Amino acid sequence: MATLKEILTRRPVAATIRLTVPAGGARPAPPVGPALGQYRLNLMAFCKDFNARTQKYKPDTPMAVTITAFKDSTFEFTVRSPSVTWYLKKAAGIESGSSRPGHVVASTVTLRHIYEIAKVKQADPYCQYMSLESICKSIIGTANTMGIQVVRDL
Repeated sequence: MATLKEILTRRPVAATIRLTVPAGGARPAPPVGPALGQYRLNLMAFCKDFNARTQKYKPDTPMAVTITAFKDSTFEFTVRSPSVTWYLKKAAGIESGSSRPGHVVASTVTLRHIYEIAKVKQADPYCQYMSLESICKSIIGTANTMGIQVVRDL
């Protein structure tokens, strides 16, 4: 339960914006510019902060960003690591999953790949309290729905 002081000091939220932006590639051009411009947010400040936070990732890695825009033209944002499907496609070396998952196997990945993806995803704010085992099980389920077979060793 929030205290009265916390409630009174909260800033009113104008919008919550969700974008997928390449790592280190935030520019004030579309899709970032129009999305932030309509709420009168400082585009260059966002681009500099985002690019600084994502410099450890390879360029063109799709990063999910949730931006909270406040009514006083300020903002906060959280950056999540790339999606599990993106990691699985990179690990399997394919462009897209199977057209008929469960019938046609698109590719295979090892349990070591699953474990490495789970370690990266555990750093996400949404997965930080989940056990590594449960994250691995979730990734294996995603791989199965994409038509990617999980094997112990190649």
